[in-house]
Amino acid sequence: MGAMYAAILFLGIFNSSTVLAVVGIERVVFYREKLAGMYSALPYAFAQVAIETIYISVQALIYCLLLYSMIGFEWIVGKFLLFYYLFLMCFIYFTFFGMMVVALTPNHHVASIFVLFFINLWNLFAGFLIPRPLIPIWWRWYYWASPVAWTVYGLVASQVGDKDVNIDIHGFGHAGLKMFLKERFWYDYDFIPIVVAAHVVWVLIFFFVFACGIKFLNFQRR
Repeated sequence: MGAMYAAILFLGIFNSSTVLAVVGIERVVFYREKLAGMYSALPYAFAQVAIETIYISVQALIYCLLLYSMIGFEWIVGKFLLFYYLFLMCFIYFTFFGMMVVALTPNHHVASIFVLFFINLWNLFAGFLIPRPLIPIWWRWYYWASPVAWTVYGLVASQVGDKDVNIDIHGFGHAGLKMFLKERFWYDYDFIPIVVAAHVVWVLIFFFVFACGIKFLNFQRR
């Protein structure tokens, strides 16, 4: 769990941070070409998203092959594809989030402040540093508002959430792994389809807001 959590967080932060300057610079060119009647906002947004998705898919595949084999998960096609899907969508929503924030702020310097602020919140409420049952109930809603929490949930539940093996855990006693995950982290294997769908929702939200920001906001000053 720690290895997967560290991977999605640090690579996600890297993707979000590196895309800020790129989109910020290209946005200036987009403003000029849009005024000249050469570009439209939505095709530009789709093109930006498409090119990012291509290399993210390669990045996710390489890293998943390394991490999956080093952790020692079962080489079952369905489990590996689900593992890859969750990593892929995670890296995509991190990248799209960075693009979205740039579209909503005057420049990439301001955008980096907002990105780091929200990623710190995602990190705090991801369910790793503080498991969901231990989060104060008045803050527990933000667990579901953290995309990282959905990814950690999906990765753990999909790989070991169906295991009924007995384990001995200090402070918890003798218990089945599946039951331990339900009682300690509230991870339910049957909830995976909703987790899969939630990743699509996060990606679409960030893409939609990015496209709207590019279309309706103009921070250029003459």
